[in-house]
Amino acid sequence: MRVMAQMAMVMNLDKCIGCHTCSVTCKQTWTNRAGVEYVWFNNVETRPGQGYPRGYEDQDRWRGGWTLSRRGRLRLRGGGRWRRLASIFSNPKLPALQDYYEPWTYDYADLTTAPLQTHTPVARPRSLISGKPTAITWSANWDDNLAGAPAHGQHDPIRKRIEDKVRFEFEQTFMFYLPRICEHCLNPSCAASCPSGAIYKRSEDGIVLVDSDRCRGWRMCVSGCPYKKVYFNHRTGKAEKCTFCFPRVEVGLPTVCAETCVGRLRYIGLVLYDADRVLDAASTPSDTDLYEAQRELLLDPHDPAVVAAAETAGIPGDWIAAAQRSPIYALINTYRVALPLHPEYRTMPMVWYIPPLSPVVDIVRDTGHDAEDHGNLFAAIDALRIPVDYLAHLFTAGDPKPVVAVLQKLAAMRSYMRDINLGREPQERIAARVGLSGEQIYDLYRLLALAKYDERYVIPQAHAEQAHGLEELATECSLDYDGGPGMGGSGPFGESSGGASPIAVENFHMLADRQCSDSVAAPADGEVRVNLLNWDGKGHPRGLLPPRDRSRTDTPEKPK
Repeated sequence: MRVMAQMAMVMNLDKCIGCHTCSVTCKQTWTNRAGVEYVWFNNVETRPGQGYPRGYEDQDRWRGGWTLSRRGRLRLRGGGRWRRLASIFSNPKLPALQDYYEPWTYDYADLTTAPLQTHTPVARPRSLISGKPTAITWSANWDDNLAGAPAHGQHDPIRKRIEDKVRFEFEQTFMFYLPRICEHCLNPSCAASCPSGAIYKRSEDGIVLVDSDRCRGWRMCVSGCPYKKVYFNHRTGKAEKCTFCFPRVEVGLPTVCAETCVGRLRYIGLVLYDADRVLDAASTPSDTDLYEAQRELLLDPHDPAVVAAAETAGIPGDWIAAAQRSPIYALINTYRVALPLHPEYRTMPMVWYIPPLSPVVDIVRDTGHDAEDHGNLFAAIDALRIPVDYLAHLFTAGDPKPVVAVLQKLAAMRSYMRDINLGREPQERIAARVGLSGEQIYDLYRLLALAKYDERYVIPQAHAEQAHGLEELATECSLDYDGGPGMGGSGPFGESSGGASPIAVENFHMLADRQCSDSVAAPADGEVRVNLLNWDGKGHPRGLLPPRDRSRTDTPEKPK
């Protein structure tokens, strides 16, 4: 048993209101720069829907993640090493810009400089890629609140699998929100796909990062990631992805998306897992058994044998204590209400989800029955095959049994706590019916509904003695030698292929350039054009207001 630590996240979808605050704050923190205008490390999708990029779940088309060979061995769905080398200069399995969307801004100068006229001036959209006028036809959030519309929902890859059970009729439509970030997988296919060894998984906390110095812009990682959460910066020629806000995590703070979440639906914590069993778990023959295989990878932090093995592996004592207090292990293994996203990709994702129960409650209430009675709720869950099947294809590779079990626990929690809140004696038989005790039901309710900041985010700080391991180091690669493919400096792989500027410095200069730029796409030494979309609200950027005529005085003459 080789114990390793992993930072992980659980999201309670029953609490997501689709406000996109997490997306906006992540955007302003990490991708408010030239070259990544189309990139959203965090995005909130409305399901059913096509997602971002469009149809990313269709692995028959994109060939992402892992699959099993005829001999039962794990291999990349996109092909082995030789196939990737053969297509290294022309990768056909990449989402195009239209699969994401062409980012745009507005010509705000037309508003601030327009003369007095009869009609209101209009700020027309301009592409942030070319700077030319454009027509807005798609975006990262185009499906927002349109899940039940036949024009959009029929393109959902998951809906196509259960087309005979889903009919987009007004009386049967359903929707929910699905926030997504990089999964920081235990078995990341993006890292295995990279010919340069630029993507690596930190051994201290399991966060998957990109070493910009090693990245040569091959974009094999974009193809290899089945969640399509690795992006290409067309300005620097480098790959970029969600960093799990590692500068914040290292000092014990949650990610920006979690910190700013309005619904308080995110939980972050440390889990311990057996690294020696990852390959066997990912090689589980049946897709429907992958959920249980991954759940069993997580080790009980209270087990004395696990604690001893963790200490032997060099995991600090406060990290072990944090794993024992982690809400992640409790939600995944103690209460078993969290499920992984698309375990059939065999990447062993570490961002898990609690499926939504609200549509079930709404339907029971609309029939005139008691929506909080556990008997009514259990019957409704069994009858609502449409949402359960859809959730099953999202979280359990199509097996509805774990999803039904989770929804029954959430329904039991509501019924059990209703009696307590009304001053009645709680019914232990409700908890027993879902395999929990009354005390566990109450603890689950407290964790999901009342947990404080330090209970939702149990993040140990990094140790100084581990600083050497937190540096951006990656393994050697056969392509990484002097004169090897992609080892050039500035050239066809980006204007700064030789080395990237620090994120904070680049943000500062990019923001200053784009506030006073002569082009909305490629800012240079501008004169008067101002991009209000990127103005931070501080100061007065040059060109925001017409220049003052110093020859005139604003002081009115005193009346005689």
